[in-house]
Amino acid sequence: MAPSFVRELLQLTALALPIVQPCYAVSLYSTYQFNPLEHLGGVAPYFEPQDPPASPATPQGCTAERAVYLSRHAAIYANDFDYEEYIDPFVSKLENTTAVDWTKVPPLSFLADWTTPMSDAEQELLTRVGKLEASQLGVTLSFRYPNLKLPSRVWTSSAERTVKSAESFVRGLEQDDNEINVVSIYESKEAGANSLTPYSSCPAYSSSFGSDQSAVYLEKFTKPIMARLNALAPEFNFTANDVYGMMELCGYEAVIRGSSPFCDLDLFSPDDWLGWEYTADVMYHYNVGYGNQISGVVGMPWFNASANVLMADSTDGQDIFVSFTHRELPPMVFVAMGLFNNSAFGGSEAGINDTMPLDRINYRRAWKSSHVLPFLSNLAIERLNCSGSYGYDDGDYYRVLVNSAPQPLPDCADGPGTTCSRAGFEKYVQDRVDLFQGFSQKCGVDYDNSTDIYSIYTDSAEGNGTAVGKRYEAFKSRIEY
Repeated sequence: MAPSFVRELLQLTALALPIVQPCYAVSLYSTYQFNPLEHLGGVAPYFEPQDPPASPATPQGCTAERAVYLSRHAAIYANDFDYEEYIDPFVSKLENTTAVDWTKVPPLSFLADWTTPMSDAEQELLTRVGKLEASQLGVTLSFRYPNLKLPSRVWTSSAERTVKSAESFVRGLEQDDNEINVVSIYESKEAGANSLTPYSSCPAYSSSFGSDQSAVYLEKFTKPIMARLNALAPEFNFTANDVYGMMELCGYEAVIRGSSPFCDLDLFSPDDWLGWEYTADVMYHYNVGYGNQISGVVGMPWFNASANVLMADSTDGQDIFVSFTHRELPPMVFVAMGLFNNSAFGGSEAGINDTMPLDRINYRRAWKSSHVLPFLSNLAIERLNCSGSYGYDDGDYYRVLVNSAPQPLPDCADGPGTTCSRAGFEKYVQDRVDLFQGFSQKCGVDYDNSTDIYSIYTDSAEGNGTAVGKRYEAFKSRIEY
């Protein structure tokens, strides 16, 4: 009788009391995740890194009154340089190599039947994912600024990929057909500062800047990867450029096909991807970043004109100003504004290149191209009217967003959240102009009729642009019928 009673008591206790699980310290640190697509610099699909993690919502008591945006084009099949320098040589080498049985090379077995996702003719064309990204940005702005008027015009440089990005953006932003016109600005090499591609009009800038420096770290980070891959398939003779191209394919193939086997962490580890990212960061640092003295000079005219539009009493009824360009201009504007500066806190501008060493990664750097320059990377400057914000005077304040993350302005943080007061913003803009004015002189312009002023917003000579066209033209005849 007693043993039976004990058994029943134990059964009831088991039902009534929770089962105590062993607690291991490792469970507290088991959330490590790594997504290669968020470490691919200018090849990264659009994402919002939330860096810093401040809320993109307007501060308490503040309402947006006007906004200016500068956006890189959305995802493309491949940049011409990337394709010709890395991807096409790798693909051609792969197609001409018959001595390797890829099915017997586990991390690379997919190469047995893998085919390239792009052709020569598709270089630099916008992908379906790119069109979706741009359209989603339009929808996002319509939700972000429900009380602002839709723009009558959106500006874009004249390349097909930027024009198609602008058109897709308009599709997401407009509520009815033909409400917003797209104004195409010719990508001239003699436009001075009045262009969405002013670097092309600046003889002092070269697209090759940064190549020598990034090549140093490219060799360092790819060396162990080459050794590992060549041990698996020595007949292929993997080179540094092969490795770099394969890793680029992770990003490009993902925005074409939706995913890529080159992103597999069994093929390239997180440390490998961080090496790739840093190589790209070094290149952008010296090409369009703080390592190039002309960067801020080229970026300043857009910033100055945009600040003037935001501070103007009237803008002819347009509340939102949006422009599309290429990867070079946004980081040059960041430099003009003093954003993402590795030496911002306690460092020296004279030693800025020391913050991007070529023999090791600076993990604490602010300059991360994946965060500031993915496809469709966008910079916003907003004018907010704040009333009843606790601890602050009523009035106009200014705020910067990069990929939806609020960015504090250097030496101007006297408003709610990351905002800057009207007086502080005026001084901040003038201080930056004093640093970087003189586009024509500093660029060494050697053509006539150059200008230091960006006047596209107000220049009637640019015209009103053209409407994107009907959304459902393909179904029009069926609907009418």
